[in-house]
Amino acid sequence: MLRAGRSLRLLPNYLVLTLLLAFALGPLVVLVFNSLKSAAEIGRDPLGPPSEALWSNYLRAWEIGRFSVTTRNSLILVAGTVAGVLLLGGMAAYSLARMNLRGAGVVMLYLLVTTTLPIQLFLVPLFFLWRHLGLVDNLLGLIIIYVAVNCPFAIFLLRAYMLHIPTDFEDAARVDGAGEWQGFTRIIVPLSWPGFLTVGLVVALSVWNEFLLALTFLTDESHFTVVTSYYNFTTQFSRDWSLTSAAAVMMIFPIVVTFLLLQRRFVEGLTSGGLKM
Repeated sequence: MLRAGRSLRLLPNYLVLTLLLAFALGPLVVLVFNSLKSAAEIGRDPLGPPSEALWSNYLRAWEIGRFSVTTRNSLILVAGTVAGVLLLGGMAAYSLARMNLRGAGVVMLYLLVTTTLPIQLFLVPLFFLWRHLGLVDNLLGLIIIYVAVNCPFAIFLLRAYMLHIPTDFEDAARVDGAGEWQGFTRIIVPLSWPGFLTVGLVVALSVWNEFLLALTFLTDESHFTVVTSYYNFTTQFSRDWSLTSAAAVMMIFPIVVTFLLLQRRFVEGLTSGGLKM
């Protein structure tokens, strides 16, 4: 009786969770269905399952979208940005958290204010500056922008971790002759690895999905990313939604797999950093 009564009390919770699950997974299911249909069948039934699965859509989307090239470019951007953000953001966070710098509060306020400003505000002057420096249509130039955009988030989160690491470890290392760099690399970084992992995941996902900056600063098709490759499925008067859906599935598949594999570490690192701040 007690278990039956408890189940009845929890029934509204289950209904709400079921609705939220359907709301979250429904578009993905429809996307997978449409990726296996022909363009004509999508016009007749855009929401239902395919009458016959056309797995060849994925091969055609891969070839037309030039995913062998765009995936390589996106991986280069992700790897370069994550490495730059973890290195520069980690060192900046360590300086602000451990070295008692004068004006550290002003720096944190400046970072907080600048992160609230939209990147579109700086897009035109940044484009002219990058063109003058020869960094337009250059993956390195885009990596520099991505690093600058994502570093404030990394500094905030990593500084929160480092502030709550006891200084006894560093004091013991200094007694043994360790310097600031050794204390950072051998003590602070290993103890803050959940924060570094969380920052790496968030930055990697944002760069993989970024569209505006990639579209603005990359003009040569050989430098396009997986997101900008969607233009290859558009003609003058129409778009092939079956190939577009197949391309979308291939684009989000690595993201979903990565998140599922590292979900526990990701949530743990993000919530721990938030609580420590």
